[in-house]
Amino acid sequence: MTAALLLGFGLLLMAIGMPVAFAIGIAGFSYFLLPETFLPTGIAVQRIVSSTQSFPLLAVPLFIFIGHLMNASGITPRLVHLSTLLAGWMSGGLAQASIVLSTLMGGVSGSAVADAAMQSRVLGKSMVEGGYSPGFTGAVLSIGGLITATIPPSIGLILYGYLGEVSIGRLFIAGLVPGFLLMVALMVTTYIVAKRRGYQPVRQHLPTGGEVLKALRSSIWAILFPVWLLVGIRYGLFTPSEAGAFAVAYALLVGCVIHRVMGIKEILNAMRASVRDIGMIMLIIMFSGIIGYVVSFERVPQTIAELTLGVFSSHITLLLAVAVILVLLGMLLEATVVVMLLTPILVPVIKAAGVDPVHFGLLMMTLVTFGGMTPPVGISMYTVCGILRCSFYDYSRELLPFSVAVFIVVLGILFFPNIVLFLPNLLLG
Repeated sequence: MTAALLLGFGLLLMAIGMPVAFAIGIAGFSYFLLPETFLPTGIAVQRIVSSTQSFPLLAVPLFIFIGHLMNASGITPRLVHLSTLLAGWMSGGLAQASIVLSTLMGGVSGSAVADAAMQSRVLGKSMVEGGYSPGFTGAVLSIGGLITATIPPSIGLILYGYLGEVSIGRLFIAGLVPGFLLMVALMVTTYIVAKRRGYQPVRQHLPTGGEVLKALRSSIWAILFPVWLLVGIRYGLFTPSEAGAFAVAYALLVGCVIHRVMGIKEILNAMRASVRDIGMIMLIIMFSGIIGYVVSFERVPQTIAELTLGVFSSHITLLLAVAVILVLLGMLLEATVVVMLLTPILVPVIKAAGVDPVHFGLLMMTLVTFGGMTPPVGISMYTVCGILRCSFYDYSRELLPFSVAVFIVVLGILFFPNIVLFLPNLLLG
């Protein structure tokens, strides 16, 4: 009961505009000041420090840095060209290309918001000038970032694996099939809407084999990046954290030596942007360590497990109920915050219900990331609408058919766990 009140207090502080990290920290520290609490306040400080003492957690700052380095290394324009070549011949060609680009960028940026912001700046103006409504443009560019939540190296999956003590390597491999299914579902939806509205292709014919090969050669270093990561993790060449260090060296090699577009200035700018992002996320992680300790000390996961296993007759009904909660919370809070607050609580519950934590991790990341693309407090929604200057009403209306497509994929993942699990089971046993 006390832990629930503290979480509610934290949400209240966020609602009145307090920065997320400080809202979580104040709510967690308040527990140690309650009269009935016999724990010394020094434990709260220890939990803040100990939250950073984790080797797997090193993957987070490294992959944030790699996202900024990749954007500075000349990879993005090459991927835009490849995406337009592959999908520009379909109805709604630019919109189709943006979804393919999100799939390719998922292996580079690791962040749905970063992907949506980048695409809004690169493709947004061209799409509006090409006759697409601002609301439709914003909805396509925002929802495409959902693919980034599953394609490795997803930062959300790294945090989930770290907090839930789940294999990050298995999560990375498990995310490939859901990411591909989301791409297909969103492209089919885009085709249906574009055909009805008369949105034209940007290319008049299918690409030739020579054109595709030329574009692939130009983009080969970006395409190979997630492949190297998965192969390295599969064959034990490096852990996910060590893969982050490999990725940084890889990006520097591509940008400075192969493409020769990245110098000291670009590296320093990437470092500056990374420090801002890392500082924000690490501060949230540090203060959420207090909440995590309080939750475990109060035996919240065990209590919830006992209650839910008694209420829900099957793990499917439990997952459906949790899915609704995750979407609602994702609409109110940033996906990273939801993952850090709820993973220590929900993973023991779903394990007790017999659900594979890798299966649940992909389900959780898809739902909370989708929540960030919807009203009332969607971070991706605000980012895209702010850049494109489109109204939230038009955006929300245009998002509806894409929401249906996403929920069809989510229900497929929920009812058929092997969609997620067959690939990691095949490769890792």
